[in-house]
Amino acid sequence: MDPELAVAARSWVRRDLADLDDARRVSADFSDSVAGRDFGRRVKTTEILIAGPGSDLVLRVYTPHEAVRPLPGLLFVHGGAFVMGDLESEHYRCLILAEEAQVVVVSVDYRLAPEHPFPAGFDDVYAALCWVAAHAQSLDIDPSRIGIGGSSAGAALSAAVALAARDRGGPTLKFQLLIYPVTDDRMVTASMARFTHTPGWDSRNSVTMWQMYLGDHSDDVSPYAAPARAASLKHLPPAYIFAADNDPMRDEAIEFARRLIDADVPTELHYVPGTFHAFELEVPEAEVSRRAYAEQARATSTWLRA
Repeated sequence: MDPELAVAARSWVRRDLADLDDARRVSADFSDSVAGRDFGRRVKTTEILIAGPGSDLVLRVYTPHEAVRPLPGLLFVHGGAFVMGDLESEHYRCLILAEEAQVVVVSVDYRLAPEHPFPAGFDDVYAALCWVAAHAQSLDIDPSRIGIGGSSAGAALSAAVALAARDRGGPTLKFQLLIYPVTDDRMVTASMARFTHTPGWDSRNSVTMWQMYLGDHSDDVSPYAAPARAASLKHLPPAYIFAADNDPMRDEAIEFARRLIDADVPTELHYVPGTFHAFELEVPEAEVSRRAYAEQARATSTWLRA
């Protein structure tokens, strides 16, 4: 494992998703530590309340200062195993993407399972994408250069919404940013079997995550819940997939990239050795984390301006 990550990981206590209240407390403590901070980034943040399919949705808009408008836009979906997280969870990543990629980032605060199992979160993210596309001009976004992205469960929701946008005839997406994506509820990969006690996330938590997210849909799983179940990945937008090494979801991320390539979808796959799930969120000061953030911003800028 990367030496800086290994030092940090030695002091961690395993987060057990079976104790959801405690897992959410840990997640909220992390969110509180970054809430409202700009980290010196030259980015303006505003919040907008829109009508959602189940209740109102809060969107946080990150607009880089002094950029030539209109800009590409990226709808960003936070991680958290479908059951944790909020707009603060990946506030730092959104600031970096907005400033370094010079894009307008719109982060969505979707409903969480198990109180709101699938398809609630999916419906919220798709509704947010439709709203962003319809209001692109007022957001200083070029409507022909809109992407979607997220990490972990947020990447699963992003990939699912990209499938829905293809199947439903819009909105048109130019790019999908999938950071260590969750894609497959079947959990049959070698990495899922191997990584049962890893930092950041482990396969035991994955079992609980899918049970909470799928709820009554566990016997007939939609590709809009688990994108790996899609019969075809053709005609999807170009993708950048970021896979961590010691991660139960490693192999399903790599397999999803392979299927996209086989479907003739332009795809970049970046596999980072010596890392674990959500490493750059947990240890942002590590050199490997700084490189990861920079690479994600580079890919976002490149593909949304292609």
